[in-house]
Amino acid sequence: VHRTASHERSPRSEATQPKGESRSLSTTRLYVAVFMKRSTKGESGMRTFIGIDLGSTTTKSVLIDGNLEVLGRGITNSRSNYDVAARVSKQEAKIAARFTLFRNALGKDAEHLLADLERNFRLEQFLSALRQLEETCMGYLDHPRFQGTKAVLRRSLDAVFRKIEVEAQEIYAPGAARKSDFFRDIAGSRFMNLAEAASREADIPFETMLNIYDKSIIDVESRVDPDETVASQMRNGLARSLASAEGVGVDRDEALSALGTVLGIELEETFVVGTGYGRVRLPFPKEQIRSEILCHGLGAHMMFPGTRTVLDIGGQDTKGIQIDGNGIVTSFQMNDRCAAGCGRYLGYIADEMKIGLHELGPIAMKATRVPRINSTCTVFAGAELRDRLALGERREDILAGLHRAIMLRAISIISRSGGVTNEFTFTGGVAKNEAAVRELHKLLKENYGDMTVNISPDSIYTGALGGAAFALRAVAH
Repeated sequence: VHRTASHERSPRSEATQPKGESRSLSTTRLYVAVFMKRSTKGESGMRTFIGIDLGSTTTKSVLIDGNLEVLGRGITNSRSNYDVAARVSKQEAKIAARFTLFRNALGKDAEHLLADLERNFRLEQFLSALRQLEETCMGYLDHPRFQGTKAVLRRSLDAVFRKIEVEAQEIYAPGAARKSDFFRDIAGSRFMNLAEAASREADIPFETMLNIYDKSIIDVESRVDPDETVASQMRNGLARSLASAEGVGVDRDEALSALGTVLGIELEETFVVGTGYGRVRLPFPKEQIRSEILCHGLGAHMMFPGTRTVLDIGGQDTKGIQIDGNGIVTSFQMNDRCAAGCGRYLGYIADEMKIGLHELGPIAMKATRVPRINSTCTVFAGAELRDRLALGERREDILAGLHRAIMLRAISIISRSGGVTNEFTFTGGVAKNEAAVRELHKLLKENYGDMTVNISPDSIYTGALGGAAFALRAVAH
């Protein structure tokens, strides 16, 4: 499996066409290079092109410059409010772009400082969101229904938030492992545990505190910090890093000056394209919306120019796509009426087994045999799963069978789209599941022989990357 990250690609001359790169992609690079020189805003501004992929589970954004280089990526939960999800993921992509520009300004010797800065910046973000959550929770106590318990609820909530505030230092400590980087997941997990104990101690219903939290987190998640707040968080994060990191090989004044310069650059949203499962809900005019099939095809081509067949397994659907040497879609198939064998299906299985979604792959890799699973239907799979466990089958083996059933279904969709042609690129969130990747390799070898299988660590951003490329083309042409 070839694992290629976009930041590992070396800079390439605009005057030459790299080996394996399509003529149209190279031409676009040359055209845009000239276009950018003609329309540059100077050192204080940078023209950027953004693709937003609004999926059923997560919303992704990719921000590129005029040379098709990825500056930043952002991801967030696809809330019920798609407009907010689009804004949050776009802001996260801009934040990542700031880090990229800061890294470019300081050079490779600053990697240790940059890693420390990102960790401390996330801590600053978390503490800021936690304060907003606390203020919102306290605000709900003014409701008449809490008139008799307001004082005790205030004390209990205060105790819970003070403890989370202290724990935040450990959550974001160097080397600390987190199951999720989403604020809702981290804060929610800690609030549940601490609020349950606090409610028992104060002799108040746990459900009351939980209800206040549920209402408040929705409000907090719907807010997007302005650029000024983000800049302040980055400065505070750098101050923390410079105070704690020794021997990082970066001069303090140089680092502060570089960050000030980077924060002073305006990242102009020259053109934004939306795609994905929820693209019709995005607040864009129709000329800024592209089919997810087209975006995934072009995105896979940009990641791996030799791609001819693309398999994308997302949260709600599976797509089999055939593309030509220019990244243009020639045919496709997808299961658009059933989520069987997709990310939602795996989430359901994880819930049935009371384990985390991220644990499915590692557990399945420990299997000693791969049983045949009769159904990938979410409704029937749960019943079959319980039956097999009751019969004494190992869960490792059952999960291995489930992963094979998922990939069998995917190969069936691929075959209906036109079969498999070398090179093969696997994208989507499920591409991070090692058990799914293993079964894919087996099935491809069994049915099509040896071939190149491309999987990028950033495969979940493929659709957004294609959208960003379409955004650039819209301006260039």
